[in-house]
Amino acid sequence: MSQAPAADAEKPPLKVVLCSPRGFCAGVVRAIDSVERALALYGPPVYVRHEIVHNRYVVDSLKAKGAVFVEELDEIPDTGAPVIFSAHGVPRSVPDEAKKRNFFALDATCPLVTKVHREAEIHFRRGRDIVLIGHAGHPEVVGTMGQLPDGAVSLVETLADAQSFAPKDESKLAYVTQTTLSLDDTAEIVEFLKRRFPAIVGPHKEDICYATTNRQEAVKRAAPLVDAMIVVGAPNSSNSQRLREVAERAGCAHAALVQRADDIDWENFGALRSLGITAGASAPEVLVEEIIDAFAMRYKVEVETMSAADEGVFFPLPRPLRQTEAAE
Repeated sequence: MSQAPAADAEKPPLKVVLCSPRGFCAGVVRAIDSVERALALYGPPVYVRHEIVHNRYVVDSLKAKGAVFVEELDEIPDTGAPVIFSAHGVPRSVPDEAKKRNFFALDATCPLVTKVHREAEIHFRRGRDIVLIGHAGHPEVVGTMGQLPDGAVSLVETLADAQSFAPKDESKLAYVTQTTLSLDDTAEIVEFLKRRFPAIVGPHKEDICYATTNRQEAVKRAAPLVDAMIVVGAPNSSNSQRLREVAERAGCAHAALVQRADDIDWENFGALRSLGITAGASAPEVLVEEIIDAFAMRYKVEVETMSAADEGVFFPLPRPLRQTEAAE
């Protein structure tokens, strides 16, 4: 007992600034709960097309409970087991194929992504060409573009893309955006499109989701105040990558994306007086705690919170999962 205070006294002090909000958003909670609820109601296996959210820890935890992850439906045998679509959304061809194969399909698409799908469909019905601001190959972008026929949606990733974009009719244009983008990057592209095409129609409400906005704002506030920033998240998580970029732009000398405590490069985090920590929307809080514990082994840690917003958003589960017990 007497040795612990001496060990702590030898550690250099470290102020940890925890960004709030961080971690799971309502859409991610709904998606994970959908898999866990399906497993509880129907038992394993429960098939999930694509990672339910972009986090290896979450995916591995669900695998251990009986979830089977696939990239395409043709990897699933003929089955009566639940087949769940991930939070990122899917092209229209996916539920069509599931219906043809008589799958028990459950859609865990985030309702804010579904909102973008519906917006694109309305613009298409009104005869508008659609610009989607997003990142090529991201599942959400693939899903949004896949709601409409080929050629109906043009992807714009950068300001250079916006400059070279050539619409068929400048008077019939609309834009939507991926929900997990950097607010600043998107604003620059949107402003340019509006100047170039004054008649372009945007969403009634910003497509970038509340969780992305709030997490980026907290990082902007904390980043100038700390020596370094850790973003807990996966490299294929768009919103996590954007948080790292936002930290750097806001004045943080070193920002790194880290999945687990074992991934910390201590050469870059070995001489600090202050550290910011946030987590992408698909990263569970247990991983944040794991990383704080890792720093507490080397530093005398004092934690404070930097808050940007209070979140109370809740999305209900897909309707078939709201029942209290499985049908006999």
